[in-house]
Amino acid sequence: MKLQTTINTNSEYHRFPTSEGSHIFVVDGSRIYDLPVEMTDTEALGLFSPILPRYIDYQPLTPPAIASISLNVAQACNMSCGYCYADTGKFGGKARMMSLEVAKASVDRLIAESDPNVGLVIGYMGGEPLLNRAVVRETTYYATEVAKRTGRRIRFSITTNATMLQLEDVQLFNEFPFTVAISIDGDKQQNDAIRRMNDGSSSYDRLIAGLDLFKRYGKPQHLAARVTVTPKTGELLPILNHILSLGFDEVGFAAVLVSPDPSLTFSPSDFDVFLQNMLVCGEKALREIAAGRSYAFGNLETAFSEIHRGSHRPYPCGAGAAYLSANAEGKLFACHRLIDDPEFAMGSVQAGTNIEARTAHLAAAHVDLMEPCNGCWARYLCGGGCYHEVKKRGRVGCDYIRGWLDFCLRAYIELSSQRPEYFVMSNQGVGISSATTLAV
Repeated sequence: MKLQTTINTNSEYHRFPTSEGSHIFVVDGSRIYDLPVEMTDTEALGLFSPILPRYIDYQPLTPPAIASISLNVAQACNMSCGYCYADTGKFGGKARMMSLEVAKASVDRLIAESDPNVGLVIGYMGGEPLLNRAVVRETTYYATEVAKRTGRRIRFSITTNATMLQLEDVQLFNEFPFTVAISIDGDKQQNDAIRRMNDGSSSYDRLIAGLDLFKRYGKPQHLAARVTVTPKTGELLPILNHILSLGFDEVGFAAVLVSPDPSLTFSPSDFDVFLQNMLVCGEKALREIAAGRSYAFGNLETAFSEIHRGSHRPYPCGAGAAYLSANAEGKLFACHRLIDDPEFAMGSVQAGTNIEARTAHLAAAHVDLMEPCNGCWARYLCGGGCYHEVKKRGRVGCDYIRGWLDFCLRAYIELSSQRPEYFVMSNQGVGISSATTLAV
């Protein structure tokens, strides 16, 4: 599929061509319709007056019951990655570990302030959470026991560099419903260029040893890889192919926008190269999927899932809504990237969530209340951008986001024609595994 120039864009509609014909994406409700190729833009847009009532009515969300808490069990790390926005987990403070008492209080808070009919997620974050292995293990046992006693469904996630994985960790991740997300940036040379251990040694070798434990003793419910991309990364397709060969269920890319090293952060012009590399990966994935072969490119799978179910939201994620994050002392913040930021403080696991702070956050963050977001056709798929990145850098990647989503819409139409059963099988949410992607 060749990238083509968009016919027409405005804040409510996005018309685009594919090899299957002409189509229009209606922003409110994320609806896609086929159009006669000969139909003019004026005629096409005249067919789709905004529906009343709208799916999204410009009213800020009332804070919902929480459904997920991530625990920063170790605000410290055994690595020194050059681009780390979190100051190796310290977030500008000192290294510290979460106590089991605070971790259990986090579980109790999640149970107390959640909807009894909604499944729950507990995520373990850092720094490197396995520096506090005992708390991860005991909290998992405790949360499972409490969930069973109260008739709740609960699952877990952990984001780790995998350099400290031991057999007991692998067994824990197999015994309970875990999503394990591992940070890796490519082959040994690429990964170790920026991702080094604190003593300067290779992190790749230790990561591969950790993956070998999964091969020998069994993988978790879902094993994902996150690749952090800098302007120095180079071509992405070889990286994607290499990491998929290591046995991951999903591989996704994320560009660096916030870093202590400015040379590792993306500028607007860097996004042009990034988009072209992402399109190469997307084209490869599309060919593989169309041929009936597995090719777990997470960025594309996530977009397909959102397009297929008609996702439309006025926020970028569940941060401050159904998702909160606890620091080592149990103070709550909007998400794991905003730990210890007083602007995004949301209460504590001991005293409860701060409804007033959450309400104010959701009132201010509605995408239709922000410029230039309210004039963008992609706003209900994007949601306005990561709160942490927008605060630190503004919205420097908007053209990239529109370009990527335009490709994903085209790819969705073409794949729907070639392999409609793919989306039937994928209707449960392809590639969405992280606690931070909970719906708001």
